[in-house]
Amino acid sequence: MNATKFTFDTVFAAQENVVSDAARARRRLTLTQGELDAMLALARNEGMCSSEVRAHEALASAAQGVVGAIDAALARFCNDIDAIREHAVGIALSAARKLARKALEAFAAEEVEAALREAMHQAIGEPRLVLRAAPGIAEALQLRIAEIAHEEGYDGRVQISAEGALKGADCRMEWRGGGAERSDAAIDAAIAALIARRFQDSPKGMNHDGQ
Repeated sequence: MNATKFTFDTVFAAQENVVSDAARARRRLTLTQGELDAMLALARNEGMCSSEVRAHEALASAAQGVVGAIDAALARFCNDIDAIREHAVGIALSAARKLARKALEAFAAEEVEAALREAMHQAIGEPRLVLRAAPGIAEALQLRIAEIAHEEGYDGRVQISAEGALKGADCRMEWRGGGAERSDAAIDAAIAALIARRFQDSPKGMNHDGQ
């Protein structure tokens, strides 16, 4: 009796084809047209999305740059407006002073009379009131002093003194309990100080609302 040598297969699947690793690799590299089209469509969509993201990022960056440029321009514009406004006020104030001097030269007596009438109200009950004014003004008011005192209800004695050091509508009123003074220089200084405070307190670059 002849003995038959028995050998073992490495694959126990009955009636099945044994596929090598190389064949599997070749099979994986083979794609259908539908699969290729799907992959192309996916890649195209991803590329479009990436392009849109980059476009949006570029647009946002550009917008931020524009906003920064506008802010800087507005700051410069506000500073220029403040400078122009201050310069214009200075010109207007200079012109107003010139006009005021001309008006005071023509109506200096009226200005001094108004100051004297106010002083009479403050000196009510005082026995004497002294008015010191420029010579021409003192002479003009001397003729009307009794009438003015009567109209203001002042019963004391009014003395007018011509002072060569006083010019225009500058004058001083003196009585026992106090005194008053009208000075063009003091008025100019007060106006200049008011304007200086106005521009010093004015906020710059924040809400310039034209005030």
